[in-house]
Amino acid sequence: MPLNPDLVKILQKQHYALVGEHTGVKLCHWMRQSLLHGRQCYKADFYGITTHRCLQMTPTINHCNHKCLYCWRYQGFNQMGFGEGDAVDDPAFILDESIKAQFKLLTGFKGDPRCEEAKWNEAIAPRHVACSLSGEPTLYPRLSEFFEECHKRGMTTFLVTNGTTPEALAKMDTLPRQLYVSVDAPSEEIYKNLCAPLISKGWEKLNETLELLPSLGTRTVLRHTLVDLWNIDGHVREYARLDRIADPLIVEPKGYVFVGYSRQRMTIQNMPSHEKIKSFSEQLAQELGYEFAAERSDSRVTALAKDKGKMRIPGL
Repeated sequence: MPLNPDLVKILQKQHYALVGEHTGVKLCHWMRQSLLHGRQCYKADFYGITTHRCLQMTPTINHCNHKCLYCWRYQGFNQMGFGEGDAVDDPAFILDESIKAQFKLLTGFKGDPRCEEAKWNEAIAPRHVACSLSGEPTLYPRLSEFFEECHKRGMTTFLVTNGTTPEALAKMDTLPRQLYVSVDAPSEEIYKNLCAPLISKGWEKLNETLELLPSLGTRTVLRHTLVDLWNIDGHVREYARLDRIADPLIVEPKGYVFVGYSRQRMTIQNMPSHEKIKSFSEQLAQELGYEFAAERSDSRVTALAKDKGKMRIPGL
């Protein structure tokens, strides 16, 4: 199904580049910070990613099965999967055209005196793909092939999923170098109210994914997006129970930020301080027996690791 013209206008106004039938690319805040001010994102500190060489994209700009209240992206999608007859773009085409789209988005930085030319030349040749921009990427049926294409070119890959498609993860021959699963509710009731699933049995599917993770041959991270007055206070043990099932390399508690379209559904009171995130994280680390391994106050994020020495992605 082609993108709705009204959706296209909104996305382009927000500086998304659209690729093919269902892919989007957008420069993240930290890409700009890195090029103009030399500030790296927390993933650089935690995992060794080079911020200005990261391609932020999604192969499912118009596909999602959640309408999370805290999501700051435009939720104008109207598809929950690819049906018979829907266009499914080739993975190599998506990667090639996404790199070209990012080049166009970066063009204006070259003339900015704050941007070093050598750094700009590196930025237009990305070495990392963050498949996390919007939508639910695992709904793209050729995602495994896409990661295979990325890895052939020596690119590292991140995938962020809401965990509701365990069957898609189970059949992937090529997994991302680092797989994030968003576990943003400690219980089914909070999940239904906060993540607003558009599918039935979403909570059951998420738990199936958690059970699957230990068998997957890749680095795994559980992210807890913490929203004040919703899913923080009194829930450490519930999160710990879910984390133990998945047995991830890293747990990443991260505070909700009152930005974008989430402001239509949340208030500033829902944005927790970094101090609250840190306190939650210290309690959770103790409960799990993980090490409090890293923190970035400007991103309201921490990392809890089974082994701090394995935080950095090999080869970076």
